[in-house]
Amino acid sequence: MSEARDAGSPPPEPVHTVLVTGAELVEEARLFLAANGVRAIYADGYASSAELAELARREAIDGLLVRQGKIDADVIGASPRLQVIAKHGSGVDNIDLAAASARGVPVLRALAANAQSVAELAITLSIALMKDVGRLDFAVKNGEWPKTRYVGRDIAGATFGVVGFGEIGRRAAALAKGLGMRTLAFDPIAEPGVAADGTQVVRDLDEVLRESDVVSLHCPLTDATRHLMNAERLSLMKRDAFLVNTARGTVIDEAALVAALRDGIIAGAGLDSFEEEPPRPDHPLWSLPNVLATPHVAGASRSALRNMAVQSASGIVGVLQGRGYDERACANKPSARAA
Repeated sequence: MSEARDAGSPPPEPVHTVLVTGAELVEEARLFLAANGVRAIYADGYASSAELAELARREAIDGLLVRQGKIDADVIGASPRLQVIAKHGSGVDNIDLAAASARGVPVLRALAANAQSVAELAITLSIALMKDVGRLDFAVKNGEWPKTRYVGRDIAGATFGVVGFGEIGRRAAALAKGLGMRTLAFDPIAEPGVAADGTQVVRDLDEVLRESDVVSLHCPLTDATRHLMNAERLSLMKRDAFLVNTARGTVIDEAALVAALRDGIIAGAGLDSFEEEPPRPDHPLWSLPNVLATPHVAGASRSALRNMAVQSASGIVGVLQGRGYDERACANKPSARAA
């Protein structure tokens, strides 16, 4: 961040405008933007691309801080003043990177800002599924007392399979190892072998699916990972295994997942993201007792929200003030801007 201003001095008059798509940023990020002459305006997180483009055009925005919404070429091209896009998180599948690159606009990610929070929810869902928390809670609240017939699973000694061994996947594996689980990871670009934390890293996804008691998804959404977990791959999992998704919803073919859960191909699923968000009220997943669902909040812990907002705001201000950006955070390859 830039140097702090004198505590008693008023913020400068705004010279730049940034559109935030979604809920209000944490106070620290709001104050940082204001102290650096940036006016933040907000759009509803579920506004359409056409609505976002109209707002960007009307307000002649200089920057875009993306929490939600589809940021397509029309949004990116709406304001000739646009210099930078920052994602309040790490996944950029809702941003047209090619359109941003063509306009010379860098798309900056908040690297590792929410990694611990996401990893913690992945482990929470895994434990809840393995210990039948949802089923037992429902039974007790409906007058049953299955104490004498219940036999639970052991977490220690079970295999935790990670698909995508990046920052979040590594943290999830570390937490699983702390519970005494064996950890196995698939990543097409990670070095195969035994990682520093003892996780066995392989290049064969099928091996992870066949051996794991929990398969936890931590891969980005790309053309290669869209519907990665389809009917064929779900059928490779153990019948008493669980699937956990704190990545992007479309990594899973939901129709295939519904069939696998209904037919006992796998034992259950813990889902924080969905192909359509919010999912429709009559989604067939809701009729299945072996599903735990959360509303895409894996990265919404207090520390994660602070980290994502501050990193995003800092990245935007750096570009608007001519200091450039951290190349490691840039998700695209922006061409040179026209003079």
